[in-house]
Amino acid sequence: MEYSLPIRLCAEFFGTAIMVILGNGSVATVDLEKTKGNHSGWIVIAVGYGFAVMIPALMFGSISGNHINPAFTIGLAFAGLFPWSNVLPYILVQFLGAIIGQFIVYLCFKPHYDLTENTDLVLGTFSTSDATCSKINGFINEFFGTFILVFGALGITNSPSFNHGNQMSGFIGIGLLVMVIVASFGGPTGPALNPARDLGPRLLHQVLPLKYKGKSNWGYSWIPVVAPILAGISAVALFKLIFL
Repeated sequence: MEYSLPIRLCAEFFGTAIMVILGNGSVATVDLEKTKGNHSGWIVIAVGYGFAVMIPALMFGSISGNHINPAFTIGLAFAGLFPWSNVLPYILVQFLGAIIGQFIVYLCFKPHYDLTENTDLVLGTFSTSDATCSKINGFINEFFGTFILVFGALGITNSPSFNHGNQMSGFIGIGLLVMVIVASFGGPTGPALNPARDLGPRLLHQVLPLKYKGKSNWGYSWIPVVAPILAGISAVALFKLIFL
C-alpha cells in the first residue's frame, strides 16, 4: 500500500520520537543517580537501543520505511533510491521527533537529573562524545558504526525472505543489528549513528534549565552529524553497486 507523504512524515516523527524515548531512556536509567537501574551496565543500553529501533520498525516500517535517521534518508537519495523532494521533510520531522522524544525523557527523569552532579553523565543521556576526547577516533567510530548499520539494514530489507512477505523478521533483524552495534561499537563514542538522535537532543540540552548542566560540547557536535551522513552515502552506494 502506498501512503501519502503526510502519513509517512507522521510515521517518521513518531518513529524517531519512540527511538529516542526508549534508547536515551535506557541511558538515563543506567547513568542517572537513584534510578532503580543505576549502574546496571552497558548491556542494558545496548538492549534498550536495539528495541528502540526494532519497535518503530515493526510499527512504521511498512508505512515510511522507518528511516528515523537522516544518514539513511540522505544515503538513499544520493543513490537514487529515494526522491530528493522528500528528503528535507523527512529530516525535519526526524529532528523534531528526536527533540520531542528527548524532552519526554527529561520529564520522566527530572528528579534524577536534579540528583546527578556529574555533568558528563547528564550530557550522555542527551548526546554522545568520544571517551578519549579524540575527534579523529570519534569520526572513525561513527563512520564505520553507521556504515555497518546502513549496509546491514539494506541487506536485511533486500533479502528474498523480506521481499516475499516476511517483513516482521526483517524488522526484528534490524533491531538486533542495532543492539550488536551498540554493544560492539559503543565503547568509544556511544555511538550516535544518527545525526537527528544526537543533534536534536544536544540542542535541547543547550536550552533546558538543568540543575547540573555543564557544556553541550558543541566542538564535538559536528562529528555525529557528518560522519554518519558520509557513511550512509558510502554504504548505500556500495550496496547498490554490488547487489542492486
